[in-house]
Amino acid sequence: MMIRRAAVDDLAGIFEIYDAEVLRGIGTFDTVCKTAAERHDWLASHAAARYPALVAVEPDHGGTRVLGWATLSPWSTRCAYARAAESSVYVHASARWRGVGRSLMEALLGGAPAQGVAQVLARVVEGNPASLALHERLGFETVGVLRRVGEKFGRVLDVRVMQKGLEGPVFGASC
Repeated sequence: MMIRRAAVDDLAGIFEIYDAEVLRGIGTFDTVCKTAAERHDWLASHAAARYPALVAVEPDHGGTRVLGWATLSPWSTRCAYARAAESSVYVHASARWRGVGRSLMEALLGGAPAQGVAQVLARVVEGNPASLALHERLGFETVGVLRRVGEKFGRVLDVRVMQKGLEGPVFGASC
């Protein structure tokens, strides 16, 4: 398995994983799959070093197969929040419990302080024990629970907000 920045050629694999959650899972509150143009816009929004999109890939029939992906995104568009980012991580069903999510998150978190990110937040839907366990193993702590904020597949869902402070002070984060 290799972890690297996501590229245009990875979009089909990234969105195969994501669309499975959109259509059948509760790991995202999106309910409609993104169009091809929206997928390219999504990748472009993660082109800067500060908010990367990473993929875990393995060789597959002369090419590579995306096993999972992770991103940092702005927590808020308000400038005073610039030191905080939100993480997302998704792993293909066939690659779960192989350390893919942990490896992606460790790479993501490892590079964040150099980009001015001092706090990483994650929203984990209740009912997703694998994601909760992953975040706890990585040192994220629950800072609150948003009660009954989502509804998907006839279920009303709570969302746990988790936070991890990164090593050392990070100053000078900019918008």
